[in-house]
Amino acid sequence: MAGKKREVQLQAVVNTQSLWDEMLQNKGLTVIDVYQAWCGPCKAMQTLFRKLKNELNEDELLHFAVAEADNIVTLQPFRDKCEPVFLFSVYHEILFVDPDEDDGGDAPSESVDQLYCIAIIKPDAVISRKSQEIKQKGRNVLALSYMCSPLRLDPTLSVKIIKAGFVIEMEDKRLLTEQQVRDFYHRIADQPDFEEFVLFMTSGLSHILVVSQGNEEQPTLGETRPNPETEDEEIYEDHPDVVIPPGMKKKRDSLQEFLERQHISQFCDVEETVTNVNHFIDVFFPDFENMKNLKLEKILALLWPALFQEKKEDVLKIIEDEGFKILMQRQIVLSKEEAHTLCKEYENEDYFGKLIEKMTSGPSLALVLVRDHGLQHWKELIGPSSVQKAKESVPESLCARFAMEGLPINQLYGSDSLEAAERDIQYFFPPQSTLALLKPHLTQEQREEILKLIREAGFEITQMKEMLLNEEEVEKIYSKIKGKDFYQDVVEMLTEGPSLVMVLTRWNAVSDWRRLMGPVEPEEAKLLSPDSIRARFGRSVLKNAVHGSSNTYEAMESINRIFEDFIPENPERNLKMERPILKFT
Repeated sequence: MAGKKREVQLQAVVNTQSLWDEMLQNKGLTVIDVYQAWCGPCKAMQTLFRKLKNELNEDELLHFAVAEADNIVTLQPFRDKCEPVFLFSVYHEILFVDPDEDDGGDAPSESVDQLYCIAIIKPDAVISRKSQEIKQKGRNVLALSYMCSPLRLDPTLSVKIIKAGFVIEMEDKRLLTEQQVRDFYHRIADQPDFEEFVLFMTSGLSHILVVSQGNEEQPTLGETRPNPETEDEEIYEDHPDVVIPPGMKKKRDSLQEFLERQHISQFCDVEETVTNVNHFIDVFFPDFENMKNLKLEKILALLWPALFQEKKEDVLKIIEDEGFKILMQRQIVLSKEEAHTLCKEYENEDYFGKLIEKMTSGPSLALVLVRDHGLQHWKELIGPSSVQKAKESVPESLCARFAMEGLPINQLYGSDSLEAAERDIQYFFPPQSTLALLKPHLTQEQREEILKLIREAGFEITQMKEMLLNEEEVEKIYSKIKGKDFYQDVVEMLTEGPSLVMVLTRWNAVSDWRRLMGPVEPEEAKLLSPDSIRARFGRSVLKNAVHGSSNTYEAMESINRIFEDFIPENPERNLKMERPILKFT
């Protein structure tokens, strides 16, 4: 029996693509005997393999496997070959680090490429807002999107999962094409319900993520617990029975393992094979190499009333010259309560009453700014909160250059952290949703151009699905014109081919989407708003490319009819009750 056990351990049997991918993660050297069912593995080599294994005694660094080419996509080129084929896989990974070890600086430096995986959060999860939960469960850095609303998440769960250390390098929400689904899920194409699955995956918006492991390490399960009296031991929160001695680092779970452990793998599919990941990054994120090192951060900025009235243009020019993009802006008159919140740290100063009076004397300008490493750059740009300190230490700062009305504090506000920025933006720019429709006459290329314009305008595409509308569904969108003479012409136009129906979300979404669409008549749009969508893509009043809700009530009515499971990004709430705790940078 002992001999039999040794034989099983000698060569791992690999007969599926998932086992193949798992085998490639073996540390050290793996020798693979590739075979087909009609011509089995080379038994003559087993004696040699056993001899090498016994002589070298390297259970962790030397592995042998037999792999059936018939069932593994990667081995397709080796099918229909009768001679033995041996492949070699080398995977090197440092699992243990001795903090006291010193190489004297003579060892050559070695750069290791960052390993990524592609994750697709399925349409049903996006509709139910599971994508936000899944993202929070695996993220500590979000580089290119700021649409996640933490108000809807259990904070304990959010904090726990952020500590998992995965990094979302890039993300996008999109309607997958049939070919993209077939390519990504080629391994399950032989399953009987695959065609239904393709229809499901192309029926709504999917959330696509490029994820890296991050820099921190986590312990693997099943480790032996060291002596509890060992000093400086680190206890891993998810598994209190696991303790990591100082200086020892263990390889963390893969993303797939992590999703399974969190019981959310049914909502999200992961591709971790390097070749396939590179392919899908090229498909979904062609600018990835240029964008991956950017850390775009969105922050809130405020210009107090005097500065806004007298020096607005000067300040805005400096902001744009410093590389910030102004995503949104609005005038807002602060209440005394809001002014007290903003200036709470100065309430014991002699000038506090004058400060509140000045801050509530007229409109302030609220801005949402985005830039690579925007938070730190904005802090450096505006300078300290004290005018005297700014003039002494950083005279080029905005605080020193734009001191107003003899007040001793900075006339500009900036969020002091990314978490505060998200909260501040939610407060001053509460998100709103509207319904948008791309009409059937548009080509796929025109659709892509319009979707790009939508994203550049700062909209989040919260929901999306392609629909071949029938008369009943047209009525759900155009109910207010049902009695008009031209209504039947609208029905005929919209039922002649598939439309793209979306929920767009951002502050002031209804008005801003109507502004981006332009006038109803394309010829009029070309004169009055030449950069608008209807001016560029409209053919006639009926085929004017896009449709949008006229007001917030109509928007929510139409959205609820078309997207029955839709949850508003910012349901009606008392903003006074959820006022953020603001503080000066």
